[in-house]
Order: sequence, then C-alpha cells, then structure tokens
Amino acid sequence: MRDYCAIYGEECCSMSTEYEPMQQVRKNFRISWYRCPIERAKLRELTRRSDVRGAFQTVGHIVLLVITGAVTYYFFNQRIWIGFALSLFAHGTIYSFIAGLATHELAHGTIFKTKWLNGMFLPVFSIISWFNHHNYKMSHTYHHMYTIHPRGDREVELPVKPSLQPLHMLQLFTFNIFRGPEPWSWPMIPVIGATLKLAFTSKFEKEWLEAVFEGQEEARKKAINWARWILVFHLVLLAVSIIFKLWMLPVLVTLAPFIANWWRYFVGAPMHTGLKNNVADFRLCVRTITLDPFSQFIYWRMNWHTEHHMFAAVPCYNLKNLYRAVAFDMPKPRTLIGAWQEMRQTWKKQQEDPGYQYETPLPEQEDGEKKRRDPLEASLGDLRPKDFE
Repeated sequence: MRDYCAIYGEECCSMSTEYEPMQQVRKNFRISWYRCPIERAKLRELTRRSDVRGAFQTVGHIVLLVITGAVTYYFFNQRIWIGFALSLFAHGTIYSFIAGLATHELAHGTIFKTKWLNGMFLPVFSIISWFNHHNYKMSHTYHHMYTIHPRGDREVELPVKPSLQPLHMLQLFTFNIFRGPEPWSWPMIPVIGATLKLAFTSKFEKEWLEAVFEGQEEARKKAINWARWILVFHLVLLAVSIIFKLWMLPVLVTLAPFIANWWRYFVGAPMHTGLKNNVADFRLCVRTITLDPFSQFIYWRMNWHTEHHMFAAVPCYNLKNLYRAVAFDMPKPRTLIGAWQEMRQTWKKQQEDPGYQYETPLPEQEDGEKKRRDPLEASLGDLRPKDFE
C-alpha cells in the first residue's frame, strides 16, 4: 500500500499503511462538506428527473453505437480497409464511454424519472462493457461520501501521473491491452482478469474492493454472480458469432470497450488529478472542464464534475444549469488543454516536492448569515446499494 505520510505529510500519518475497517470509518468519520449556496427551490428544480431527457441521453448513446457498428460491419464485409479502420476507431471511441460513465450515471439512478428504467439500462450497459456495477456502487458510494480522503475513499488515489508516455498513447489510440499509469482507461487484460478472478475465486483484484465489501456478504454475492454473468454473456456471444459466422460481432461488442480509449482518457483524467486530498471543499479536490457539445454528450456531462460531487442528486443533463446557478462561488472551469497543462506542471513539481498539491483559486466569500442546510444537498441519488450496512 502507499505510504501516505511520505506523500502527504504528517496530516495523514494515522492512516499511512494500515486502514481501519470501512464499517468503522462510516461510524466514526464525518466530513462537513462545503457546498455553494443555492436557493432550495432552484435545487429542487435542478434535481428533477426526466424520462424524455433520460431517453435522449441513454438511447442516443446506443444509437451512436449502432450506427458506428453498422458502418464498421459494412466496411469489413466490403473489404474497404481504410473505412473499416476509421469506423472501428470511431466505434471504440464512443463505446469506451460506457463503462464508468454511462454506468456511472445510471448507478446514481438520476437519469430517468421512472426508477425501473435506470434499473433496466444499468445492467445492459454494464454487461456489454465488462463492468461490474455492484462493485462500482459500493465503491462509488464511499467516493462521494469521502471524496479523496484516503481514510474513506481509495477509488481514486493521489498523486496520479498524467502520462503521455508513447507506448501508453499507442495503446490508447489502438487497442488498450495493459494497464496504464492512471485509472481512466479501460485495459483489456486487467479488466477481464479481474472478472475471471472474481467469478472463479470470489476474490477481488483490488485491496480497496476487498475493504468495502468486508462484512457485506449479500452485496459480495451479487458482485460475484454478476462477474459470472458477464463471462456467460460474452461466451454466448462468441458462440453465436462462430455458429453463424458473424466474425465482427465479438469485435464490435466484446472487444470494443478496449479499442480507442484515447478520448475517454484525455477528458477523464482531469477529474481529480493534481488536486488536493483531505479537504472538505469539492472545489479544491474536483475539477470542472469545458468541452464541445458532442464530447459532453458521450461523456454524460461529467465534465461538470465539481458540480456533480457537490450536488450528486442532480441529473447529468442539468449540471450545466447547476453551474450557472452557483457560478459566483465556483472556480472558473478549465479548458481541456488548460487542465492538462495544470496537471502536468503539478506533476513536475511533485517530483521535486512530493507533498505539493495544486491550490485551486477560489472566489472571495461574502459574509452573511449561514443558512440551514437542505438534506437534498447531500443526496447521492439512488447510488447507495440496498445492501449497504
């Protein structure tokens, strides 16, 4: 495990190499998060879910995959190899935003107003992308409760290197086989390996998942069974492709999550990289970036990431309006290029000073009467698993 004392100084020494049980963390560890002031009526308006807008986001992503998949299949059959390569690259680029992004929003249960629609699409997106949503809901609940506090959140561990290493870039622009030096790509061998290990040994690949599932036997069984269902699905898909000679089917579904992870990596890495840990202000440990409309769409609007952490019950399609409502109290969103420059400069400084963390400039706060907090502000939507004890 990481030595957090060496990285972050004396503040973290009590949790350097030995972590207390997560049930004990939930009992003893409370964070009084700072949230930007917002009118209650406005917050309720922004947390309102819509089946129409949810369908536009969810079905729209599926339609893009069907189109790029059909075009790729056509070029393959016609042996138009340049067209095949370009369309497969586009298909993989869009497909790579399913695991951990489409599934992220559906796991929060905030996409559709009708709850069973969230529950229906979540396993569909999960199984086609080798994603274990039972693992994720358990881990991600802690990530929101204790964002970038290693005592209660090790879903993302800082510091993280914003790598541009050539071999890593080659994999991201082609076929992502091995784990890169960051958590925002979706490499084939680690992902499939973790699924196999959980399905056949009932053991998690990561210490963090073992920690969050400790004492959660019912939730653990669900995660193990889901890993087995993932394997069954992709084996059946392979069998169908062999029987009916649909050779591109496994490429367009089973292998697609690992093809062209490049854009997922570039827009996903700025979420927390280079920022502060162990702070009670999302503006200091989460980063918002601006993107073009198409990238926002396939990224499920998670570029408004500070706003998402601050008010997690707000559907992704309302996050831009949420930013507008609290912009007076928020840092100015970075551009994607600006965020990468900031991350790379921070990483260079951390090589000389391991304790260095970037301090995001914040607006000056006006003195005023402290308002009574609305419980809706801290809501995580429907993210918290039913088995969470």
